[in-house]
Amino acid sequence: MCGISFQEGKPMILLDVRDYKKAEEPLREVGFNTLFAESVIHGKTPGQVYADDDVSPSVFYVVHPYGMSLLFGAVDKPGFNLWLQQYLLDKAQARSGHEWLQAYPADWNERIRQMLGSELVARRAELQEEIDSTSPKVAEYTRVNFRFDRDKYRTAANPANLAGCEIVRTTKEMFLTAPGAVVPRFFWKDEAEFERTGIGFSLICEGEIAATAFSAFITEKELEIGIETAEKYRGRGFAASVCSALIDYCLQQGLEPVWSCRRENEGSYRLAQKLGFVPSLMIPYYRLPAGAM
Repeated sequence: MCGISFQEGKPMILLDVRDYKKAEEPLREVGFNTLFAESVIHGKTPGQVYADDDVSPSVFYVVHPYGMSLLFGAVDKPGFNLWLQQYLLDKAQARSGHEWLQAYPADWNERIRQMLGSELVARRAELQEEIDSTSPKVAEYTRVNFRFDRDKYRTAANPANLAGCEIVRTTKEMFLTAPGAVVPRFFWKDEAEFERTGIGFSLICEGEIAATAFSAFITEKELEIGIETAEKYRGRGFAASVCSALIDYCLQQGLEPVWSCRRENEGSYRLAQKLGFVPSLMIPYYRLPAGAM
């Protein structure tokens, strides 16, 4: 392991990968979807796990390479909290891109707001417009967790017209070439690992990958859905079609489909409900910009 510090005597520890398992039990106490953090802790995808101590840690900060992070554990560790405040404000210019943060327990949210003060811009869940992505301030959005309702899924709207198109299993070649930002190659170590333990379905139209639904994260019991539709094919119902193929796979394999998204992402929010997912929990979701100060 190695320590990082913004102030002498106030360390934050980057755990050795062999010590990531120390976060497993505390992670199980988190009351919302944590599959992305599990994938890092269990070594399914590269990432980092920080803690307040490498021998007996009580608070953790997990960073997934896609730009998602989870803070969980004790809220009363002064050394850790100093590091966290400076990290949130990016005092050391440590972030190369935006990061999306969730925190547990709920007490962390008030602590984060206090740490940020005037550097935080709040966004109410019912407002859909984006905060200026170039803003140097931290922005608070809302993250929605859904539960899957099988009965609602069975009565979902009719699928799109797929005449001239076909849905196929996502191959290693498609893993490397699927267009967009929410695609398998950004969530898995490599195509071999995806082929071995992941799953995806791609809709091929006019010889191109029009849409792909895939396992962003997967455990023995759950599969979190990632979905991307190429821009030229949007608005044709293709996302619902490939997601349905993936959901059917989940049901055949005894896996619970999982969906989470930003409430402000109206497309994802509506698609989830079209597919039988029901909003179950809303929590603060912080966008940490690179070079915030």
